[in-house]
Amino acid sequence: MLLAVDIGNTNIVFGLYDADCLRTHWRIRTERNRTVDEYWVLANEFILLNDITTGTIDDIVISCVVPPLIPVFEELSRKYFKTEPLVVGPGIKTGIPILYKNPAEVGADRIVNAVAGLEKYGGPLIIVDFGTAITFDVVSNKGEYLGGAIFPGLQISMEALYKSTAKLSPVDLVRPEKVIGKSTVESIQAGTIYGFVGMIENIVSRMQGELGEKAKVIGTGGLIKAIADQVPVVEVIDPFLTLEGLKILYDRNRQGK
Repeated sequence: MLLAVDIGNTNIVFGLYDADCLRTHWRIRTERNRTVDEYWVLANEFILLNDITTGTIDDIVISCVVPPLIPVFEELSRKYFKTEPLVVGPGIKTGIPILYKNPAEVGADRIVNAVAGLEKYGGPLIIVDFGTAITFDVVSNKGEYLGGAIFPGLQISMEALYKSTAKLSPVDLVRPEKVIGKSTVESIQAGTIYGFVGMIENIVSRMQGELGEKAKVIGTGGLIKAIADQVPVVEVIDPFLTLEGLKILYDRNRQGK
């Protein structure tokens, strides 16, 4: 079996593949100061909960946007799973031309999403990932990664609001019934949810205009459920796109291992 690990700024998502089937998945909070052994305990608990033994995990593929955690998970792979992990980064075979000014600047998760999106849906394509940041990634009809846009995510925007104001408190990320809020809580929720809806629609519209053709819009990421049903421009919701991209990249780089 293959363990796919997507290390984000807020959460780490694990997916366990048995051949081409995603057998199970789980999510934990990203903690930069956790040790190799602490991450092992957490990972092992979830594996055992699914009646799986670590000895059946043959290999590991990792996507990481938190550089200090790369050596932690590399050591975790070697020490407890007895395997050298495949880490998404420079030199890996993606099968997709990256037309960024500096390809090394593109986050591993964005490349993984582009690879999976192209494989599953073809191009042209716009992928909106609702994570710590909301990222927009564009793939051409020729299968090229063209670039995209990055915007502060829902949670960090709300945190910035209450941390920078004297009278506003944290609120749950819940969609209010109306845009005109009747309380401070509803007003914050309305401004956040519907403000992001407008932002997403505007950026996607501008990207479509620059492409000069209709691109399919895919939504993914941990916070997608909080807002996706309000954004009709998002045509397909694919919550496991990143894990699937990791599996695709593993197959392309470790075929026949």
